[in-house]
Amino acid sequence: MIEHFIAEATECDFKVALEIKKPKSWLKSVSAFANSIGGTLVFGVDNNRHICGLANVQTDAEAISRLIKERITPLPHFVLTPVQEDGKHILILAVAAGRTTPYYYKADGIMEAYIRVGNESISAPDYVVNELILKGTNRSFDALITDVKKADYSFTLLEATYLERVKIRLEPSNYISFGLADKNGFLTNAGKLLTDQHIVFNSRLFCTRWNGLEKGSIFDDALDDKEFEGNLIYLLQSGSDFVRNNSKVRFSKEARYRVDKPDYADRAVTEALVNALIHRDYIVLGSEIHIDMYDDRLEIYSPGGMFEGKPIQECDINTITSVRRNPVIADLFHRMKFMERRGSGLKKIISETAKLPGYTEQLQPKFFSTPSDFRVVLKNANYNMYCATTHDNAHVTVHDERMMKLLNFCETAKTRDDMQSHLGISSREYFRKKILKPLLESGQLKMTIPDKPKSKNQKYIKA
Repeated sequence: MIEHFIAEATECDFKVALEIKKPKSWLKSVSAFANSIGGTLVFGVDNNRHICGLANVQTDAEAISRLIKERITPLPHFVLTPVQEDGKHILILAVAAGRTTPYYYKADGIMEAYIRVGNESISAPDYVVNELILKGTNRSFDALITDVKKADYSFTLLEATYLERVKIRLEPSNYISFGLADKNGFLTNAGKLLTDQHIVFNSRLFCTRWNGLEKGSIFDDALDDKEFEGNLIYLLQSGSDFVRNNSKVRFSKEARYRVDKPDYADRAVTEALVNALIHRDYIVLGSEIHIDMYDDRLEIYSPGGMFEGKPIQECDINTITSVRRNPVIADLFHRMKFMERRGSGLKKIISETAKLPGYTEQLQPKFFSTPSDFRVVLKNANYNMYCATTHDNAHVTVHDERMMKLLNFCETAKTRDDMQSHLGISSREYFRKKILKPLLESGQLKMTIPDKPKSKNQKYIKA
């Protein structure tokens, strides 16, 4: 029975024995569990999940309860259960996710809040503590009143977009009812993020179209690079335009019509950008949203991990509940029909991508999160690392920019080392499988000594 419990625990720490002289070794996990989605500490079990047992389970149980009450504030809800297995006694401490965050470990005049990162409990950074404070007082960053007067700024883009999409004008009273300002005319943080002027430094979007499959130098390896700052609607429009301008719409000819084949589903890109804008953590200083486009994919990164719950890659997208970090912004975006209120954005990204011509499961979007960031990965539906045959002339055309770069380089015969150095690829195996072999098989590159492919004097030249 106990083996089944341990195997099923998703947030779990194992302790061979109860440490009383240095209780921080396990109390920091109590703090971290209470500050996140809860978790379990098992005493009397080693890290290999071997049951060692406790010598005096009653004394240890009393010490655990006492130390939690003395050193964790506020007091989290926990359940301590003794279990006997094969004649050995262990203690299972289940800590519930807390509502009055942050939960601190206190000792020697110091208070520290902890969070979970993977299977570790680490000290929470200041911005995480600030978000835990807001969460514990049932407030959100975007709803906080600021000292900025609404009358000092303009909202032309917001009002024009609202009229275009909702078909009614945004009235002065709506700013108050929508949570963008208070009755005294002071803006909330949400209101500041929607002014025409750039008054929230963190409201920025960095976009890069990289040459190849990896990041490099902005000056040498970026095909396009843009930075946008200011109004959230402006960032959404600018980000969408950047992706569109750096994408292609290929097509295939049928008998009486042609089928357009875009690299990415436009609606999926919009949903991913909206998700980044409304769920990002604006408390993180010096941060911004990033769009990184590569030959085979685009990635949208935003500061701030899952607001509640475990990492997104461990969740079932179809059953995940929507908890909004910035409910005021989310509500306004819903009113303007940029998103749906019921939290179906991630499912929408998947379903819209699935509508692309030629879709396969390999193209399904991927989602990743850590305590500090969230990332959406959309696959390029038209990417072909090898080559593609066009219907117009029935010859092989290479779409990978790096392959084109290599073919131009090989107008005169080059060694393999020369070729790898020219492309900046360090892995010989990757270069052989992903670059050299496809070009040789397609006939666009040939060996100078074809009957001795492994010759030390072998060179390659454009066919």
